Amino acid sequence: MKKLLVVMFVMMLGLALAQEFTLKMGYFLPEQAAVPANFLNPWAEKIMEESGGRIKIDIYPSSQLTPPPAIYDGIKDGVMDIGWGLPGYTPGRFPISEVFELPFIAGKAEATSQAAWEFYDHHLREEFGDVYMIVFHVHGPGLFHIKGKPVTDLFSLAGRAIRAPTRSMNLALELIGAEPIGMPVPQVPEAISRGVIEGTVLPYEVTTSLKLSELVDSHTSFEGNRAMYTSTFFFAMNKDVYDRLPDDLKAIIDQNSGLEASKWAGIAMDEGDVVGLEAAQASGNEFYSFTEAEREQWISATQPVVDGWVEMMNGAGLDGEALLQEAKDLIAKYEQ
Repeated sequence: MKKLLVVMFVMMLGLALAQEFTLKMGYFLPEQAAVPANFLNPWAEKIMEESGGRIKIDIYPSSQLTPPPAIYDGIKDGVMDIGWGLPGYTPGRFPISEVFELPFIAGKAEATSQAAWEFYDHHLREEFGDVYMIVFHVHGPGLFHIKGKPVTDLFSLAGRAIRAPTRSMNLALELIGAEPIGMPVPQVPEAISRGVIEGTVLPYEVTTSLKLSELVDSHTSFEGNRAMYTSTFFFAMNKDVYDRLPDDLKAIIDQNSGLEASKWAGIAMDEGDVVGLEAAQASGNEFYSFTEAEREQWISATQPVVDGWVEMMNGAGLDGEALLQEAKDLIAKYEQ
């Protein structure tokens, strides 16, 4: 009898270890875009391979499961098991994470993404506590892509409708006289084509999948190692789904999460910027770049956005200045 029980236990353990899980992964860009092609889909393939096929991941690109602003709740509520999206699409919901989105704070995506993960580990686990975080990262330097009159000085955007992805960037555009319009990035091409907006701020990385260089006339960036803005991204898993995995499969997810995975996402962003810039150059569009001296005017003009965030953090009982300095120090650390 004892032998039979032992055999049954071993059989049941074997069945548990052999259990297979099919997970739904969703995101808002098409599969050929830089981050899906060079990070999200390869990440899914890596998980499937390392699990010996016990984890299968079905991929739903182009907002098939939820619209972009609903991705976080879609993960939390089980509409999808794994998802990639932007905190900025739900303004004010994740206020501490906005530190990396403040004007002229972020640098290249590889370094800033590693800084973002470490900052997440220190300060954001509660803010994103509804999900199991796999990666927390940013895109590369954001810049202006404009139809019509180019951005050649601080006053070029006065009265013009410009799309922005985050609360901080909307506030910054207001300060320089623009009329900011928030919208998810998939809506940008149609909005430009219909004249709803005259341009957008985006990194080069995403412009290829949007065919943006065919819709605009010019691109304006900033010299130096600090971009006018970036956006943060979460790549996360439903907590109940993660908890249901056996320990060996949890370990595979864990091994493909965190600092190194965030770095991988950042590299995909930076490499996508190179491809996007080349596509824009091939289009025959005009290019403008503000010198570091000219950039100081923009920093001064948008400083109230930074000050306002610090005050908001202080009002929430946090040390806003210390959080801001930590974010800057982490970026500098990973740039070395």
